[in-house]
Amino acid sequence: MAGPLDGVKVIEIGVWVAGPAAGAALADWGADVIKIEPPKVGDPARMFAKMLGSDLPFNPPFEMDNRNKRSVVLDLSTPEGLDIALELIDNADVFISNIRPIALKKLGLDSESLLKRNPRLIYAILTGYGLDGPDKDSGAYDIAAFWARSGVAAGLQRPGEAPPFQRGGMGDHNAGLSCAGAVAAALYSREKTGNGQVVSTSLLRQGIYTISFDVAVCLRYGQKVSVSNRRAIGNPCINNYQDSEGKWFWLVGLEGDRHWPPLTRAIGHPEWQHDERFDTAINRAINAEVLINKLDEMFSGKTREQWAEVFATEEEIFWAPINTVDEVVNDPQAIAAGAFVEIPDGEGTTLLPATPSDFLGTPCEQRNMAPEHGEHSGDILAELGHSDEDIAALRKTGITI
Repeated sequence: MAGPLDGVKVIEIGVWVAGPAAGAALADWGADVIKIEPPKVGDPARMFAKMLGSDLPFNPPFEMDNRNKRSVVLDLSTPEGLDIALELIDNADVFISNIRPIALKKLGLDSESLLKRNPRLIYAILTGYGLDGPDKDSGAYDIAAFWARSGVAAGLQRPGEAPPFQRGGMGDHNAGLSCAGAVAAALYSREKTGNGQVVSTSLLRQGIYTISFDVAVCLRYGQKVSVSNRRAIGNPCINNYQDSEGKWFWLVGLEGDRHWPPLTRAIGHPEWQHDERFDTAINRAINAEVLINKLDEMFSGKTREQWAEVFATEEEIFWAPINTVDEVVNDPQAIAAGAFVEIPDGEGTTLLPATPSDFLGTPCEQRNMAPEHGEHSGDILAELGHSDEDIAALRKTGITI
C-alpha cells in the first residue's frame, strides 16, 4: 500500500500555496490528486521561479506543493471544460479548493451544488477569513489573514520596531495541513455514515490557533502577553545566548529550579546556586538583567560546538542551536528524523522537505515531481472515456492542452 490514502481520488482547484499544500499532503499520503489548471499559465504559483529571480529551470516552492499530483488543463469558462470538471468531481472522493467561494459559486462549483451531485463527496474549502461574516468574500494571502490580522505579527513585534515579516507560505502550509487533517477525519466519518460533508479552514483561524496560548490568556484575563525581551526575561534559563563566533543557541530550561543547578555546573559556577541573587526562581527573576549579563559573558568564551560537548555532560540541560536554513538541511538529526524526501525525477531524484507525518503501518511512497502544465490532460481525459478524436478536438478549441 502506497500510503494510508491509497485509492482515494482528489480533485484540486488550487492556486498559489494553501490549497495546493493541502493537496500535496493528501498526495504524499497516497491519494490520487488531479490538479485542474486553466489554460495559458496554469496555477500562478508556476511563476514563483521568476519571482525568486532564478535563471534555473527549477521552481522549488511549486515543486514542494505539487509533487505526486497529475495536472489536467480545463477552461472552466467554457461549458465543455466545466462539464469535464464536473465529471471528474462526480467520480471523486474529495474536492479541494482555495478559490474564493463566491467565484466557485459562479461556476456552479459551490458545496451545495456538488454535494447534490455527489452526496459522498468531501468538499474541502480553504478561505482567508472563513465562510461567514462581513469579510467572508475578501481576498487574502497568508501574510494578511494569518500573519497580520490574526495577531501573529503583533505578537512578535518589539516596541518601537516595525512589524516583522513572515517567511513564505508559513500560514498557507499550516492551514493546508489542517485542511488535510479535516479531510482525513471526514473520510473516516463517511466510512461510518456513507455521507460526505463540507470541511473548511481559514488562514485567519489558523493564525489565531497558532498563537492560542496568547489568545487564551487574553480571553480569560483580558490581558495580552508582552513581547519577550531577552535582557529582562523572568527565567534566564529559557533564553537565547551567543557563542564566541556569534552563533546563537537557545536554552530551554522551562522549569527553572530543575534546570538551574546543572546549568551552573556546566558553566563552571556551581556556587551561584547559593548566591542570594540567584538561589531561587524569584531572585533570578528580580536580578535577571545581572544574571543574563553574566551568562552572556560566560557563553561568549566557547563555540557552540564546544558548548554542545559541555551540555552533553548534564542530562537536565535542554537546549537547541538556532540554525540557519543551510544548517537545517545539513542537520544530521533533521535528516535522521525524515525531514527530507527523495522524489523520483527522471533517472534520478530530487530532495525536498517532507510533510511532517509518517505512517509506519502504511508507509508512503513518493511517485513524481510536480507535473508540467497539463502534463496528464490526455491520460485523464482518456480515463473518463474520451476518445483520441475527442481529445484532439478539445485541444484544437483550447479547452485543454
